[in-house]
This record gives sequence, C-alpha cells and structure tokens, in this order.
Amino acid sequence: MTDTTVRIDGNTLRLPGGVAVRFVRTLRLPETGTHPLPPGLGEFPLRRVSDCPDTVPEQWRARGGVMLPVYLREAMWLSFAGTTEPAALQVGAGKVCAVSGLPWSGRLSREPQNYVVLPRQPWLDGINSGKGTVRQFVAVPLGMGATVEGQVTGEEVWGGVQLQSFRLNDGELARWREEERLRVERERSIILPPPGYGAAMPMAAPAGSAAPAGRPRAAAAMGLGVGGSMRQEVYRDDRPLEDWSEQPAGRVFVHLVTPPEWRRITGEAPPPSPVDRAAYTRAGLPWFDYYDQDAEDLAPTDTLGGVKPVGDWLGDDHEPWQEPSAQQVQPLKDAPGKPVEDGDW
Repeated sequence: MTDTTVRIDGNTLRLPGGVAVRFVRTLRLPETGTHPLPPGLGEFPLRRVSDCPDTVPEQWRARGGVMLPVYLREAMWLSFAGTTEPAALQVGAGKVCAVSGLPWSGRLSREPQNYVVLPRQPWLDGINSGKGTVRQFVAVPLGMGATVEGQVTGEEVWGGVQLQSFRLNDGELARWREEERLRVERERSIILPPPGYGAAMPMAAPAGSAAPAGRPRAAAAMGLGVGGSMRQEVYRDDRPLEDWSEQPAGRVFVHLVTPPEWRRITGEAPPPSPVDRAAYTRAGLPWFDYYDQDAEDLAPTDTLGGVKPVGDWLGDDHEPWQEPSAQQVQPLKDAPGKPVEDGDW
C-alpha cells in the first residue's frame, strides 16, 4: 500500500514522493517596479493542527494539516530544497492555483499547467502573474477581498495554502531511479552522499500530548494576497502529462495564523516582527537573481495577471525603500548574460 503520510521534519514539510517544502520569511517588496529575488530570513515554524485539538478552531480540526504564524502584510516564499525525486507539486492560495489561476483540482493539467515541477523549480515566491515574473506572496486577513482567492472567485472561504504532490508513474519512476543509480555509481568517487534527514515526525498527534490551556474559538483567518513583482520564472514541464501518476501521492492544508492566535493556540511565542527592508539593503546584504538557460518559462494566465496588490485594498505602503546596488545582487545557477567563450587549450 502506498504511504500517503505527510510529515514535519523540523520546519520542513515532507510530502510523499520525496517532496520537501519550507516556508521562508523574507523582505516585502515595493508594489511598483520589478525587483531581484529577496533573501530568506529564516523559516516559519510549523505545528500540526492535531497537536492542539482543544484550542484550534473546530473547522481547522476538520481540515487537518499544519499551521504557521505570520504577520499582517508579511511576505513569504516556498523553498523546495531537499526534494529527492521528480515530482509535480500543486500550490494553492485559498484553493486557487498559484500557477494557472484556476480553481483547485485533484488532477494535473497542462493547458494551462497547474503545477510546478520539482526539483527543477527550486522555489516559488508568488503567483505566476507576468512574463518571467511573479507577484510576491503576502499575508492578509480574509473578509476584505484582498486575497488571491477573493479577487479570483469573489469569495473568501478557505484562506491558507494548499499543497498536493504527484509522483511519476510506476514505469517512469523505475526508469528514473535506474538512471539515478547509474549516475551515482559513475560519480561515487568524486561526490559524497547527501547527509541524512533525521527522523521525521508523523502528522498524527503523539500519545499523551497535552494541549496548551485555552478554548477553541474562531481564529482570525488569514490568506495570501500579492505584493511586488520580482524576476522569477515558473518552468514549463518538459515531460508528457502521461509520465505522472493520475492520483496524488499526498496533500496538506497549511493554515495561516496571526501571531496573537499562535500564542493562544500553541502556547509558544511567535517569531519576531519582519526585518526592516531598508535597513537590510543599507547593510549591503545580498539579493539574488536566478536564471536557468535550459528551462522554458510558463506563460501567465489572464486570471493571475489581473490580481491587484494588497496595497490597493489596505492602503499605501509607507515603509521606506532603498534599491539594492548592482553589487548586492548575486547571480544563481546560470548567469543571464552572454555565454562564456572557449579558446585553445
């Protein structure tokens, strides 16, 4: 029987099929202009809903999954580092696909593509809203219409983030594993094996666990809106759709919790408030550019291209902004400039 268990390993979500997802705190971008990729400033802590049955809202217990604390207008990105096998991952913002803009689906689709391909897609910072760009994920409360869900569907019912993973089908997965085994054998003399991940924590509540004091109530529901635009490609899948399994390997609902509710529900202190972005830039710390010359960018849909930033709903952003210098922007993977010329040896 296939294991469909989702686990937490530290602050990493591990979905079946070798998928690893971390939610990373970051600097919020201005809502005008297009910017380099902002840095990671630590991980959001993750806790299982089932660990706090007496203090989480009843609706959350029904949906299960995990929760994380996030401040109003705080930005985040999803890191997929540590994914061990090819996988297709659907990412939803209030059950609206962050790649296609269509309603959440239990199946993969190519026209339009409603998933990202791992591990080729190293991270996802926002919705696929422009040619070679995304608009940053930014947390906002439900009920104002500012979320992606509210703007696309006209309702704000779900909030949170939804993840669903798909493996390669049995034949393709066996073929990939054999190719990977041969590659490792060829390179064993020069490449060290990856470090172990350690014991994973099951999603079921541990026996005898005690919930913090308090009573369940309706929590302040949060969802994802969008902020500034940044240079990031969402890659088109170069495999035929038939290479993927028809049924998902695993799924998880990620609830977004305000810091006061996090403290009440878990009894833990939330992370400190977001870092001041102008101070970060003035300190000369790095921003990033990522470019993959062998990958094809996935064109955005009209639906996601029309989503408005949260400032249109919550008011202007008065936090000061200082543009990073060219020396602060570090290229990752392929440099997007001219190819290197070779000569005589």
